[in-house]
Amino acid sequence: MSAVEPLVEPAPLLDVVIPVYNEEVALAETVHRLTGHLARLPWTWRVTIADNASNDATPLVARRLAREVPGVRVVTLPEKGRGRALKRVWSDSDAEVLVYMDVDLSTDLNALLPLVAPLLSGHSDLAIGSRLTRGSNVVRGPRRELVSRGYNVLLRSTLRARFSDAQCGFKAIRRPVAQALLPLVEDDTWFFDTELLVLAERSGLRIHEVPVDWVDDPDSRVDVLRTALDDLRGIRRLGWSLLRGRLPLTAVSAELGRAQASAAAGRTASQLTIFALVGVASTAAYAVLYLLLRVVTGGQVANLLALLLTAIGNTAANRRLTFGVRGSRHRLRHQLQGLAVFGAGLATTSGALLVLHRWSTSPHLGVEVLVLTAANLLVTLMRFVAMRVWIFRRP
Repeated sequence: MSAVEPLVEPAPLLDVVIPVYNEEVALAETVHRLTGHLARLPWTWRVTIADNASNDATPLVARRLAREVPGVRVVTLPEKGRGRALKRVWSDSDAEVLVYMDVDLSTDLNALLPLVAPLLSGHSDLAIGSRLTRGSNVVRGPRRELVSRGYNVLLRSTLRARFSDAQCGFKAIRRPVAQALLPLVEDDTWFFDTELLVLAERSGLRIHEVPVDWVDDPDSRVDVLRTALDDLRGIRRLGWSLLRGRLPLTAVSAELGRAQASAAAGRTASQLTIFALVGVASTAAYAVLYLLLRVVTGGQVANLLALLLTAIGNTAANRRLTFGVRGSRHRLRHQLQGLAVFGAGLATTSGALLVLHRWSTSPHLGVEVLVLTAANLLVTLMRFVAMRVWIFRRP
C-alpha cells in the first residue's frame, strides 16, 4: 500500500507534483528553487513529492524536506511509473489546478505563471509547455531534437494530434478535467502524457500551449529506445480503442460542458476510418471473387454472386467493427437492410457494366474489373451513409 501524509492545510489553488525515482542528489535543490518561485506567485500552492519506489536515500530527503519546508508533502508509491504517480496524486488532490514538472527543472520556471493562469481563469482545460512551438528556446543535442520532432510527426499522422509537444515534463490540468479523464488513461509510464492529451483533444477540451525555455539535462536517465518502443505500443493500443469507439469521450464532453460536436466529429472520423478499411478489404475480395467466378460464368452472374457474398461479409464486419453492435439481437434485420442496400449497389454496378458493354461489345477483362471496382467504391460510400443513418442508427 502507498503511504500519503495527511493534508493539514486548506486546499490550495495549485498542487505541483514532482515525480522522483532515485533523486537523492537533485531533489533538495529542486524543491528549494521551486518553492522560492511559487512564493512569488499570487496563488496558494502545495508541492507534492511523488516518490516512485526509490531505493536510495530519496525517501529520507523527501521526508526531511516535508518537515522543514512549508507547503511540501510526500506521497510514497510502491511501484515505479511517472503516469502511475500522477494518477495517484492528481486523483487524491483537492487543489483547483494540478501541475507536474520534472525534477531536473529543465523548463524555466518563468513559464509556470502563463501555464496555470488560463486554467485558473477557466479559459482552458489543460496546459502544456511546448519546446516545439514558436517562441520556445531549446538547448539540447541533435538526437533528442530528432526524436522529439519525429514523435510529434508520428502523433499527428496516426492519432491526428494537434498539440505540438506531448512529452515536455511541464503540464497542468484542472481538477474536474483530471477526475473525468484519468479513469480512461491506461498507461502508467511515459505514454501517460500523450494518452491524456489525445483523450482530452478528442473530448473537445481546450489545450493551452506555452512556449518554454528548456535546457536538456545531460544526466537524464530516460532510455530513449525503450521509451520509443513503449510509445509505439501505446499509439497502437490507443488508436485501436479510438477507432473501435470504446472510450466514452462524448460523455466526458457532456460532463465538462464542452463542445460535443468535436467529440462527435472524432467519432465519425473513427467510424469512417474503420469503414474504409472494411471497404478496401471488401473491394479486394469482390475483385478476387469476380475474377474466379467470371471464368465459369457470364459477367452479370459473376458480378451478382461476388457482390452478394461481399455485401453479407461487409455488413457483418461493419456491424461489429465500425458501429460496435454485438450479440444476435437484430442481426437478421441488419442483414436484410444490408441486402436492400446491396440491391442499390447491384443496380449501380450492373448499370456500369451495361454501359461498358454498350460502349464496347468485347471489353478486356481488366477493363471490366476496373469499371466495376470504381462503381463498387461509389457503392461503398453509399453503404456507409445508409448504415450510419438507417441500419445501425443509434437513438
